[in-house]
Amino acid sequence: MAKIYALANQKGGVGKTTTVINLAAYLAEAGKKVLIIDSDPQGNSTSGYGIEKTDIKNSYYTLLTGESSFEETVIKAECIDNIDILPANRELAGAEIELINFSRKEYLLKDILDVLKSNYDYIIIDCPPSLNILTLNALTAADGVLVPLQCEYYAMEGLTDLLYTISLVKKKLNKELKVEGVIFTMYDSRTNLSAQVVDEVKNVLDKESLKTIIPRNIRLSEAPSHGVPINIYDKNSKGALAYERLAEEILKRGV
Repeated sequence: MAKIYALANQKGGVGKTTTVINLAAYLAEAGKKVLIIDSDPQGNSTSGYGIEKTDIKNSYYTLLTGESSFEETVIKAECIDNIDILPANRELAGAEIELINFSRKEYLLKDILDVLKSNYDYIIIDCPPSLNILTLNALTAADGVLVPLQCEYYAMEGLTDLLYTISLVKKKLNKELKVEGVIFTMYDSRTNLSAQVVDEVKNVLDKESLKTIIPRNIRLSEAPSHGVPINIYDKNSKGALAYERLAEEILKRGV
């Protein structure tokens, strides 16, 4: 039975999609069957695996609206084994309006995953950087939330907003939802600020912060333009080694 993670942060530019792409790649490399759900209208998790968004016939949007089945929508990653992708394109931006009159609109994804989650070890949802119907569907379907958190000045402010959202979802839609871990990203060892952010968050959350810290790394930034995860683009880079450790930590913790 799959463990379902929503990777969420209501602040953009925090390394959320980079984490989705590369965490999934290392879980797959460890022999786990992984489904990536690209729930962000920008579709960067889709293009990050070399899928042309303009060539997609069916997408996560058409799956949610009932215009396509899971089998008609899912795409196997070509660059790495054990990864399936529910792709996204700009159609997904219309979901907020299109889904407003659907019954059980917050449970659409949960209902889909309840049928097929036994086919996967991990399901990873790339949430949009905002609180909307797509984020609510992800949080309602998820077992837990992984929070990529950029090591910068406003990190705690964004985290506080997200934790409040999660508490509301837990109260109203998904009583089992919990924060499984905070993933520190874009860590710059040359600055005191990065270390201060890590210390501050750890003091607030303690057990919810993962030990692995993802550094700023140019190779991580370059890999998406080549349509491959970092373990294929440059497996010896600092970013690759960090995501390998992150996957090992999650596998070891069993979260």
